[in-house]
Amino acid sequence: MATLARLQARSTSMGQQYYYRNSVVDVFRKKENDAAIKIQSWFRGCQVRAYIRHLHTVATTIQKWWRGYLGRRRYQLIVKLAYYTMKMNFYNAMAVRIQRRWRGYKIRKYCFNYYYLKEYLKAISETNDAIREALEEFAEMKEREEKKADLEREEKKRDYQARKTHYLLSTKQIPGIYNSPFRKDPDPWELRLQKAKPLTHRRPEVKQTHSVSLSDWLACTSARSFPRSEVLPPIDRKPCQGPFRPVAEVLEQRYRPLEPTLRVADPLDGLKEARQQLQRQEWARNVNDNMFLPFSSYHKSKKYIPTLHLSSKYGSDSYGRQHFRDENPKRWICDKDFQTVLPSFDLFSKYGKLYSKAGQIV
Repeated sequence: MATLARLQARSTSMGQQYYYRNSVVDVFRKKENDAAIKIQSWFRGCQVRAYIRHLHTVATTIQKWWRGYLGRRRYQLIVKLAYYTMKMNFYNAMAVRIQRRWRGYKIRKYCFNYYYLKEYLKAISETNDAIREALEEFAEMKEREEKKADLEREEKKRDYQARKTHYLLSTKQIPGIYNSPFRKDPDPWELRLQKAKPLTHRRPEVKQTHSVSLSDWLACTSARSFPRSEVLPPIDRKPCQGPFRPVAEVLEQRYRPLEPTLRVADPLDGLKEARQQLQRQEWARNVNDNMFLPFSSYHKSKKYIPTLHLSSKYGSDSYGRQHFRDENPKRWICDKDFQTVLPSFDLFSKYGKLYSKAGQIV
């Protein structure tokens, strides 16, 4: 019990002493821990750095050997390419030399052979001489033919002129202009007129044409277009002497066809025919013959008016009914028509009724 009492008395001091010793130990323990950690970190750093230096040395050695291997392979490839290039250049040079020799031999033997070209040019010159002689002969022949044709043409022209001026021939009573009494010898035209026959003129034939338009009807009303009796044969009488024009030319001038103006030449029903033609063209282009009707309710009460030149089942509408010829009797001032400013041409309405028919051939 005494021991227990002593222990109980010393318990407070023992607790304080235990706490003091632990605190002192904790202080030294932290310092020792920090020192141990610093020593370990330094040692481990030295160890890692040594290992990294070892790895760098080993990697450098491996890279050195690998790069050396790649360099030797590349050098061998370059040497091989250079060898093949030199070899191909040598072969090409030898081939060019062979081709040069062969082409020179071929050109000298077949293409530019001096003796062969000499013979060839000689043959060409002989052929050219022969062709030139033939062309000269042909040109001379053509020239002779042209001269002969010109002479014949001039002779025919003189004969025609002599036949045309046969009325200038001398007679027993009156000498002609080519047989003047003041000349020793008559003119050569006098002898030509004696040999020539007088020129006879034929009346031009008129063809009857059936026409419908106004211009054709006006052309048919000429004096030469009317039926006439047969022309009597000419009386053999001596033609008049003098510078008279041919009968055909005078008749052509006298009975020349009528040349109407543009107003008379155009047909009266031209507008109607144009409308009918436009209607036929539109009908040929239509796909459906039924007229188009508006389906909108807006136009239900409005009458449908077809386009111009069209016809419906109720009859054709007037031209321009809606726009040009729209009449509004409520706005009329008076029931009388407008007076015309220019009078009508009475000359065309009286054509063929009041003119005389003088000069008509019966």
